[in-house]
Amino acid sequence: MDTALPRQAHYLAGERPIQPRGSALARGLLRLAGWRLEFTGLPALQGVILVYPHTSNWDFVIGVLAKWALGLELRFWGKDSLFKLPLFGRWVRWIGGVAVDRSSKRGMVGDTVAQMRQAQAAGRQFWLAAAPEGTRSYVPGWRSGAYQVAVQAQVPVGLVFFDFATRTVGASCFVALSGRPDEDFALFAEYLAPRRGMRPELASPIKLK
Repeated sequence: MDTALPRQAHYLAGERPIQPRGSALARGLLRLAGWRLEFTGLPALQGVILVYPHTSNWDFVIGVLAKWALGLELRFWGKDSLFKLPLFGRWVRWIGGVAVDRSSKRGMVGDTVAQMRQAQAAGRQFWLAAAPEGTRSYVPGWRSGAYQVAVQAQVPVGLVFFDFATRTVGASCFVALSGRPDEDFALFAEYLAPRRGMRPELASPIKLK
């Protein structure tokens, strides 16, 4: 288990009551590829997962295998155009894709917060996963959408990494946000900055654009 955790004032060190069952086949495929998983369960039924760094198309492959291996029911945002392709669109929905409705008055963040609050009221699981860099190319900072969802819905954030240097998928660190971006992003950077993507030179600084 990874011991390089953020400051205890924010790290959620309590019980992890949500213990999903994953796919043995997916775990086997990851092991064959030389990857290991760090995961101790989820702290709540709802939350946001921030994935970093995102520097390669292989991140998606590793991410989908890790999702199945851990048994996580994750949602992720996708462009409308992805869902209009007959077979591919159906597959994207099946693995958790949510089409972004750019015409919504509430916007992408507002719609997702509403869906998460509905899940809270109904006692249903709803975890949104996002790569806040938004692209495999270098950008000067993170997009704020997923962070704002977590702040507004008042849910925990999981800091997940794909470290190609150690071939580790880390999904064991969860934090409670302060709602103060400078403080929260300093915490994110403390934990995630040492992780190395497939192309480290493309990793973005851990700060808002």
